[in-house]
Amino acid sequence: MFGRARIPTKQLEKLCRRLSILLEAGIDARTALAREAERASGGAARRHMASIHEAINRGESLHAALEETGDYFPDLFRAIVLVGEQSGHLGEALGQLADDYDARLRLRRQFLGAIAWPLIELTAAVLLIGFLIWIVGVIGQWTGKTIDVLGLGLVGNRGLAIYCAVIAGAAIAVFSVIHAIQRGLGWVKPVQRAALKLPAIGKPLMTIALSRLAWAMHLTFDAGMDLRPALRLSLESTRNAHFTDQIDSIDRAVNQGQSLHEAFSQTDAFPADFLDSLHTAEESGRLVESMGRLSKQYHEQAEAALQVLITLAGFAVWAVIAAIIVAAIFRVFSLYVGTIQEYAHP
Repeated sequence: MFGRARIPTKQLEKLCRRLSILLEAGIDARTALAREAERASGGAARRHMASIHEAINRGESLHAALEETGDYFPDLFRAIVLVGEQSGHLGEALGQLADDYDARLRLRRQFLGAIAWPLIELTAAVLLIGFLIWIVGVIGQWTGKTIDVLGLGLVGNRGLAIYCAVIAGAAIAVFSVIHAIQRGLGWVKPVQRAALKLPAIGKPLMTIALSRLAWAMHLTFDAGMDLRPALRLSLESTRNAHFTDQIDSIDRAVNQGQSLHEAFSQTDAFPADFLDSLHTAEESGRLVESMGRLSKQYHEQAEAALQVLITLAGFAVWAVIAAIIVAAIFRVFSLYVGTIQEYAHP
């Protein structure tokens, strides 16, 4: 359902870090990969690392060995490895990759840690609703009179089964969208475009995508990658249709000799501060350094943007819980009034 396995970012960060240390220490790639093959845990990791080790022993380059694993490793990682091998600075390139992956992991941990409590509250609310659906059915069997407290038409074991199926379907839908965004699947693009237009959500999502773009541009430019493939990989790394839709347009403009500032400006898809930074970087001839500084700035802004998203997520959870409580109170009150009227007017 979710396609072939890909290496987790945390595992990839550790792999980059260890290989960088070994290669910088003068240990050859064959020995380093032999250690990684022995260290690998998990079926997919062991299989792919063993395949890479065998390819290295046959005399193939690390990049060629990675290509044989399909899309288990991300495109950007494979491209940086190629440039690192060609330039003779593979250890240094992998070290920088490890640092950047570590920064992304910290941002992810910050988000997950902050949103944990709202998710716990939401889970508790979902479980409470399920319990109420089941218990009113049990009470109805005891008293001979079934009362639909929640007014959902779901009572007892059958109602609980339907409710669980709906919740499971919603969870699968959410995880499918997250997975599709991570894989860059085409069907999720309309969802991304619509999300960017939402008043409170659009700007934080835009900032996070720009943070990835600046990070990838700094990484690929610093590694010495050719401009056009570097720009393509950088735009793809945003995993956002608003930017990936501009890849062909920017590529054509750069191929026609336009500057990066001109190529990005003609799309009308990038904010003024990003374009100004790009223009200044080209004028000063310090594109790599400028993208590095811009990456750090956007990373800080992305942290603030995540706080906004976390706050909105918390409010959304509270709103759902409040709606459930209010609906239950009104439902119980209406049943109480109905019972009184029934006894008052037999």
